[in-house]
Amino acid sequence: MMKSNPILFHSLAARHSTLAIDLDIVRKIGFDGLEVSAAKMRAFLDAGFTAKDLNKAFDGVYVPGTGFLVDIERQGEGRAALMREADCLFQLAASAGIKGVQVITGPLSLKALDDASAAGLYRGVVGLPLETQIDLTASNLAAVADLAAQYGLLIYLEALSWTPLNTIDRQLRTIEIANRDNIRLVIDFWHCYTSGDTPKHIARLHKDIIYGVHICDSLAYAGGVPDENMLRDVPTGNGVLNLKEWVDAVKSTGYDGWWSCELFCRRQHQENSYDVARSLNALMRDLVGA
Repeated sequence: MMKSNPILFHSLAARHSTLAIDLDIVRKIGFDGLEVSAAKMRAFLDAGFTAKDLNKAFDGVYVPGTGFLVDIERQGEGRAALMREADCLFQLAASAGIKGVQVITGPLSLKALDDASAAGLYRGVVGLPLETQIDLTASNLAAVADLAAQYGLLIYLEALSWTPLNTIDRQLRTIEIANRDNIRLVIDFWHCYTSGDTPKHIARLHKDIIYGVHICDSLAYAGGVPDENMLRDVPTGNGVLNLKEWVDAVKSTGYDGWWSCELFCRRQHQENSYDVARSLNALMRDLVGA
């Protein structure tokens, strides 16, 4: 049994490293596990290693989740592509012994939100009535969850803050309509903050809907379309978020699952990843009390 409130390393905290380095960081720095990049696992396999090698690489390491399946609301021909991508990702997760797969809403491009510059770009459900957005996304979410269940997996949803279903309430409504018991939420402090959600919103959640938490920070957000590349380019703990308040809100629900250190700070991506990881591990343990 994994202990309460395990502290995980996130592959994006060492964005340019290999899977082997991520796992070495986990073991040497003393993290309780890893939220692993599917891209790094694919690179490992593409280099000639086998699924058996991949499974062995994780020996003794708690790996509850991997990401990510994008543009979960795709329709038409895009929906068929979504299901193919989901199947490949679920096969990868299952072969590695990973229980959960992250799914995210789209569109990824901020330009797709601007009518003047969106020509030719994927827009998802942008511009449709809210209930239609929710219904279409929920239908896809249910189909993806059914496929995940065939592999013994659950999926955990993250709505990007610049996409239509960005708030916690909209995500909960989408999950409710999807009506599958293997769907959860990941709470990402940055996406919550730039969607207008607060620690008070999080504190109202039922602990069982939360699969994991991304402890992350932000530069000051003044409104409008949030630019992730700019606003998340800050070391965790050096931004404007009161991280203790956000962590305490999650813990007030009774949640005692995993906490992960997703990171988008470009300077830290170029620094010594072991030093960055050591600092993140200490910070998260202090915040969570783990």
